[in-house]
Amino acid sequence: MKVLFATCDTLPSGDGDDDALVDALADVGVQASWTAWGTPTSADLVVLRSTWDYTERLPEFLAWCDAEPALVNPASVVRWNTDKTYLVELARHGVPVVPTAVAGPGFTDWPDGEFVVKPTVGAGSRGALRVAAGDHETAAAHLDALGAPALVQPYQSHVDSVGETAMVFLGGQYSHAFTKGAMLTPDAEFDESGLYIVERLSGAAPSPAQRRVAEDVMDAAAALTGLRRDDLLYSRVDLIPGADGAPLLLELELVEPSLGFRQTHATAPLRFASAVRAALARR
Repeated sequence: MKVLFATCDTLPSGDGDDDALVDALADVGVQASWTAWGTPTSADLVVLRSTWDYTERLPEFLAWCDAEPALVNPASVVRWNTDKTYLVELARHGVPVVPTAVAGPGFTDWPDGEFVVKPTVGAGSRGALRVAAGDHETAAAHLDALGAPALVQPYQSHVDSVGETAMVFLGGQYSHAFTKGAMLTPDAEFDESGLYIVERLSGAAPSPAQRRVAEDVMDAAAALTGLRRDDLLYSRVDLIPGADGAPLLLELELVEPSLGFRQTHATAPLRFASAVRAALARR
């Protein structure tokens, strides 16, 4: 059985987070290698990983995904999840989401306090701007520079002290979690590839409240995409504390998230390998 990890030309072997996966898959009889997205493949399974330049080539990327019948997560999920307006859908489904408005030309309903303006299609925090309270001129200029639509969200200041909690699901089942330091800070800097802001990561033990919200997010995502949870080879649920400390969904990553294998126990790659085997068996 042959599996291809899809990446981009800038990172021909990923960013290092997935290094343990090749050996973990080999142990269960699956041959894994890397390929840059954009050309047809002939693998038994094509796993989206570090395809982080797709935001500049979205129509081409989506067309390539549509042409890959062995793609995971599936192309239909990619289309839904690459547009961050899915957050509005999840909120309507009852998920506690960071308050999110979709901003078009002439948008004036800016939040009170600090807020964030970011593209509806984006990766690695590129294009996301933290705006001071009342600085609507800067926000409007950034919105114009991004090109509508964009997302506008109140900045949740608790993230500065506790960061984000990223909860990883493999084959629809909870696997592990890790924390990410606040991203939109004055000292934030991009990796040498220019594809993502350098993250400060460490392992985490999520609270019961975070576990419940993450499970609710997964159930809602399955309902909205018409899939079963185990149809999703990997998922990452990013939570931050709201003003009252309760967990809120910041993003649900179903396309190309880092899965924090370097920040968690060595058994996590083994769980990934088992999930891949199960995906191959279903095919």
